[in-house]
Amino acid sequence: MLLAGGQGSRLGVLTAKVAKPAVAFGGKYRIIDFPLSNCINSGIDTVGVLTQYQPLRLNTHIGIGIPWDLDRNQGGVTVLPPYEKVGKTEWYTGTANAIYQNIAYMENFNPDYVLILSGDHIYKMDYEVMLDYHKSHNADVSIAVMPVPKEEASRFGIVVADENGQIQEFQEKPAEPKSNLASMGIYIFSWPVLRNALIALSEQEGCDFGKHVIPYLFEDGKHLVAYEFNGYWKDVGTLGSYWEANMELIDIIPEFNLYEEFWKIYTKNEIIPPQYISSDAKVYRSLIGDGCEVYGEVQNSIIGCGVTIGKGAVIRDSIVMQGAVIQEGAVLDRAIVAENAVIGQGARIGFGEALPNKVKPAVYSFGLAVIAENTVIPPGVKIGRNTAVTGRTEPEDYPDGELGSGETLDKAGVVS
Repeated sequence: MLLAGGQGSRLGVLTAKVAKPAVAFGGKYRIIDFPLSNCINSGIDTVGVLTQYQPLRLNTHIGIGIPWDLDRNQGGVTVLPPYEKVGKTEWYTGTANAIYQNIAYMENFNPDYVLILSGDHIYKMDYEVMLDYHKSHNADVSIAVMPVPKEEASRFGIVVADENGQIQEFQEKPAEPKSNLASMGIYIFSWPVLRNALIALSEQEGCDFGKHVIPYLFEDGKHLVAYEFNGYWKDVGTLGSYWEANMELIDIIPEFNLYEEFWKIYTKNEIIPPQYISSDAKVYRSLIGDGCEVYGEVQNSIIGCGVTIGKGAVIRDSIVMQGAVIQEGAVLDRAIVAENAVIGQGARIGFGEALPNKVKPAVYSFGLAVIAENTVIPPGVKIGRNTAVTGRTEPEDYPDGELGSGETLDKAGVVS
C-alpha cells in the first residue's frame, strides 16, 4: 500500500498543481518511480496507490502500470482515491486512516502480510529481505529504521530497540531522543494485526501510523521489531533536500547510482527524439534528458527531457524540468525551473546575496531561485535568491528590471 496523496507543501510552488510523488526527479523520473520500482524489483506484484491531493498527473503517469510490469489480470497496480460511502464519507485524514478506508481492497486479496510505503522518498530497498526478517523474528510489525545524526533525531519517529531488534520504546519526534534509529515510514504488518488495529482506531481523528497505530500495538503487547537499513535514503521534503538529492546524482561516484543493471528504476518514457548537443555547446558533469536541444553551456546541472537551451545561455548548479525553454543569453545559477516554464532572452535567475524570503522563509531558502511550471519570465530581468515566481509575468512586474532576493512574485495565485 503506497501512500501518495501528500501535498508536499515545503516544496512550495513545485507542488502547487501536482502531488509531491509526481514531481520530476533526476531528469527523466518522478519521485514515485522509486518505491514502485522497489516493489517490482522485490517481487511484489500487487500494489495499491492511495492518491488525494492534485492526483491528475500522478494518475496519468501510473496508468495501468505498464512501465513497472504491473499491468496484470490478478493484482497489478490499482489507484485508490477517496470515495463516497454510505454513511460517513471523508477525505483521507491521516496515513492509517487512508489505509483503513481501503480495508475492502486488501480483504479482496486476503494477504498474509501488508507492506506500507511512502510515495515520496528516494531510495533502493529490497522489501523481500525485510519480509524475511519479519518472518524470522515471528513479528507482528516490522519497522524499517536507519541511523541518523543524534542532533537530527528529534525530527523523526525514534525507535529504541534491543540487540535482537525487538522494539523497547517508540518516540514520535521527541525533544530528548533516546536513540538515533529513525523510522523510515516503511512498515510490514501481519494482516490480522493491521486489520484489527485499524478497526479499533477507526474513530481516531487523523489516525496516523507513527502517532497512533504503532503506540497502540506497542501498548497492546504486540511483537514489534526494527529492521535496520543502511543504504541511501532521502526524504526530498524541502527544496534544499530536493536540490541536494538531484545534485548527488552527478557526483563522480554517485552515492545513489541510477545505472545499476541489477536494480533498475523504471518510469513512463515518452516517445521523443534523442538529445542534440550543438558544436558550440559546452556540457560539464550534468545529466541531459532525451529530446533536449543544447546550444549553450550547462555545468553541474540536471536537465529534463525536451528542454531547449539557447545559444549563449549558461546553466549552473540548477535543475531544469521537462519542456522548459531557456532562451539565448539567459543565466541560471542555483535555480529550479519547473516544467514548461520559459526563461526570456538575457534573463538572470539567481543573483546577489541570499536574503530570507519575506513570505515563506522556511520554504524558499537554501539560496535557490524557484520558477513554477508554465511560468514566463520576460527578457532581460534579474531574479535574486530565495525567491519564487509563478505565472505569466510581464516586464512591469519587475521594478527597475529586478526581483530582489527574498521576494515572491505570484501571478498564478498559488503562494499564500
